[in-house]
Amino acid sequence: MDLPNAFIGKISPPTGREVAAKLGPASTAWKELIAWLAGQGIACGEWKSVSPTKYGWALRPSIKKRTILYLGPCEDCFRVSFVLGDKAVTAARASDLPKAVLKEIAEAKRYAEGTGIRLLVHTTKDLAPIKRLVEIKLAN
Repeated sequence: MDLPNAFIGKISPPTGREVAAKLGPASTAWKELIAWLAGQGIACGEWKSVSPTKYGWALRPSIKKRTILYLGPCEDCFRVSFVLGDKAVTAARASDLPKAVLKEIAEAKRYAEGTGIRLLVHTTKDLAPIKRLVEIKLAN
């Protein structure tokens, strides 16, 4: 089941306080991931939405103009989305990522921009494969 974005219908980007309230216990994982991304030189300040009233808002961590991943707040968790190029997909398949993540990559839809995968984060225990995928994307 695909969980809806927590900010569908909100016209302006959410504040840090609003994000924390929606994430609930997952806010600890959100803060840890944001801090880790910043430590990798990835800027985490840009909120984007194709249509706030239909899809909600996503944080778009990037290096210059290259989007690394998308973070979509949901109720009590958040969605992490990647678009991986062919080299990154090959590297991910050859990595030590958990079987569930490798299955997600294998079953993911292929777009012109790359292979799109989405993972849910509930706790800090869910962050290891996310961080590994960021490293793979940055290297490829």
